[in-house]
Amino acid sequence: MSRRGVAPWLRVAPTGFVLAWGGNHFTPLLHVYETVGGYAPWQANLLLGMYVVGLVPGMLLAAALSDRHGRRPLAVVGLLSAALASALLALGMGSFPVLCLGRAIAGIGVGIGMSVGSSWIKELSAPPHEAEATPTAGARRSSMTLTLGFAIGAGATGSLAQWAPLPGQLPYLAHLLLCLVAAAALPTAPESLPRSLRARGSLREDLRVPSAGHPIFRRLVLPAAPWVFAAAGVAYAILPSTVEDRLGDSATIYATGLTVLTLGVGALAQGTVALLNRLTRGRALLVGMSGMAVGMALAALASTLHSPLFVAGVAAVLGASYGVCVVAGLLIAQSLATPRDLAGITGVYYSLAYLGFLLPTLLAALTPVLSYTGGLLGVAALSVLCLALVALGLRRPPAVPTTAPDSAALPAAEEELALTR
Repeated sequence: MSRRGVAPWLRVAPTGFVLAWGGNHFTPLLHVYETVGGYAPWQANLLLGMYVVGLVPGMLLAAALSDRHGRRPLAVVGLLSAALASALLALGMGSFPVLCLGRAIAGIGVGIGMSVGSSWIKELSAPPHEAEATPTAGARRSSMTLTLGFAIGAGATGSLAQWAPLPGQLPYLAHLLLCLVAAAALPTAPESLPRSLRARGSLREDLRVPSAGHPIFRRLVLPAAPWVFAAAGVAYAILPSTVEDRLGDSATIYATGLTVLTLGVGALAQGTVALLNRLTRGRALLVGMSGMAVGMALAALASTLHSPLFVAGVAAVLGASYGVCVVAGLLIAQSLATPRDLAGITGVYYSLAYLGFLLPTLLAALTPVLSYTGGLLGVAALSVLCLALVALGLRRPPAVPTTAPDSAALPAAEEELALTR
């Protein structure tokens, strides 16, 4: 296919894919850092969650700057951040502070990918860039790009760590090469935010995201978003450690397979969200949260059974719940945005989602006084509470937003009005 025939969003997708790769390719290396690096489990899990330190502020600041200067400049910054992070991680096996710094900078790259990259893909998946795209195509494509980056990055890294030399360096060098490939494709992507729609005024004003204060966001998105990556974190950071003593030398490749399984099932589940919304009259998020509660309860059971096969089944349940929730929540959040704060609301949504990635660190830190089983039972109870809040929010439909780019994602009580637009 000629360059002219490549869909505009596909020219941005490599950047989003590579930035996501850089965020999650650390996950299968937890066992490597504990065995080869000599780090304690809490240190390895802290490194896993450390990139949230860079991700959340990086995501929100990048969103505001991209609403002011356009998508492309910030995407370039994201690629540079990802490359620098991989260089530091490749050099820092023996230094915990260097690893922490590398993970935090990796978070900046992921934050840019999730806020700016997702917004850019969404905008290029609509007229005038693509007249035939469906209303939900942008959210589905952006979340799928990120999920595939998370999954394939983890799979490639884990395989290199298991069977190739230099397990603490070679995976990061491979990611550096991919950053160069993505950078080559980026200049061909059209800028999607016209100058007439860019934010003006102070940066402080740009950092405000009025859509995040909408009742729909508070009642539906807020209680559900942190569970998106809490599910992923439990599936491939906590559950592998509960069966580690049964795996021997296969612990790294098992953790890799579990990560790929979780995110692979999640990628498949993302494609079902539009159907679920049609079948449930806009309640796909409720379906995802129901699966989340079941998955967390099963995770507590898995921590007592110590069965690698059962753990894989639980990871699939959590992966499916992750996939449904990430798209259903993103559709609702983006339905509230105007063109000037689309990146902002996307950044706020993913920032809330990534708070859940700190859950494995918390559970690991509590193990001296609270077993994984006890901690996961508490997590399951909390997920049931959030499920109830989402259900209550759907029973009390708030006012319809004045602009709804993804109106198909609105709750059932608003659906008839939304479809008349």
